[in-house]
Amino acid sequence: MIRLGSTGAAVAEVRARLAYLGLCDVETGDEFDVDLDRAVRTFQQERGITVDGIVGPVTFRNLEEARWKLGDRVLAFSPGHLVTGDDVKELQRRLSQLGFNCGRIDGIFGPDTDRALRDFQLGVGVPSDGTCGPDTYRAFERLVRTVSGGDSSLLREQLGLGSLQTGIADKVVLLDPGSDVEPDLCFAIVSRTEGRLAALGTQVLISRPAHIDNATPTETDRADFANRLSADLVLSIHISTSLNPLVNGVSSFYFGDPLGGAHSFAGKALATLTQEELVSRTDLLDCRTHARSWDLLRSTRMPAVRIELGYISNPADARRLGSANFHDAVAKGLAAALTQICAPA
Repeated sequence: MIRLGSTGAAVAEVRARLAYLGLCDVETGDEFDVDLDRAVRTFQQERGITVDGIVGPVTFRNLEEARWKLGDRVLAFSPGHLVTGDDVKELQRRLSQLGFNCGRIDGIFGPDTDRALRDFQLGVGVPSDGTCGPDTYRAFERLVRTVSGGDSSLLREQLGLGSLQTGIADKVVLLDPGSDVEPDLCFAIVSRTEGRLAALGTQVLISRPAHIDNATPTETDRADFANRLSADLVLSIHISTSLNPLVNGVSSFYFGDPLGGAHSFAGKALATLTQEELVSRTDLLDCRTHARSWDLLRSTRMPAVRIELGYISNPADARRLGSANFHDAVAKGLAAALTQICAPA
């Protein structure tokens, strides 16, 4: 974890990577100064991760992914150690543009990308081995001059939303109580939501036990849990904090590019419904919906939404968050949003 004021080789590495991306004017130096702090925050904002100026594991992994452009290395599916990077995202974008279903454009080389790549290779007459190397890159370059526009991923996302619309009773929903700020409050709200959904016939899973310890699962662990159990939808409930006590309100987040690129169509629809229900049932300030690429949103194979349910650092929000009536209102809103997203068209 390096931040403003840190020094050393790790700082020099971060500076060099940000300079390569055009975000930092000075390419060398081992001091984490104000200019580097600004560059880190800009990078975090562009990547859709938490903007705090701290280079921890998530930010450094994103810096590593950002260094790769399509053609820089050979890509292939590696079960148990999935390759990630901006080059994988570009590969997925090109495959999707050509009509090959690689699933979500998320920069993760998973089994869907492997199948789509093999189908593409078979169609263009190169060895269908799932390895994206020089022959495959040359095939892409030949086609890029003759094929432009169009993207089938949005249509598949829309069809995926349609497959959910068979009613809430037959769905599996993973509720994820945040464990970073006020974990007990998050779990209390999740428990009330679980009760309302169970009454509707929904099978509800909870990502962690009521009492957390040092073995609390990471966001990636919780995403893997949802994927293994084939959940239909994921709701992650969090409470925020800020150094500024005036900051307040509720926000909902879905997987996507914060600069307007690829995103989860169903995730955005669920985030919009969730935000509308929570704002209409409480007096929380509407801080709207946003695209982000946090691990839980990115790695889940199903629509996932993260809700930031007020700021414990704000006196008014803190009073709300401590109220049982507020918990009930939130539970009603979340259950209503899930019921609407699953309602038959």
